[in-house]
Amino acid sequence: MKRSVLLGLFVTASMMASTSFAADKPADLCDANIQTITNAKTQYQSSAELNSRVEASVNKAKALKAEGKIDDCVAETQQTILEIRKTSDGTNK
Repeated sequence: MKRSVLLGLFVTASMMASTSFAADKPADLCDANIQTITNAKTQYQSSAELNSRVEASVNKAKALKAEGKIDDCVAETQQTILEIRKTSDGTNK
């Protein structure tokens, strides 16, 4: 019982700390995700179709960031990162 309570407190503290850090610099998260996508494109061999979708997603994310829609930019880039990971893991073939 004590372990469960301690684990719950730890998880809650971690979640609250992560949201407070992310709330201060959401634009940095968008930039970091774009950089992650750029790095992933050079590391993994993927199909031309995936490359075109990734490129379109990065362009859309940059446009959203320029418009000040940081949350949309983060959502767009995170979805693209998940798609790249699924493909590179072989689960989306």
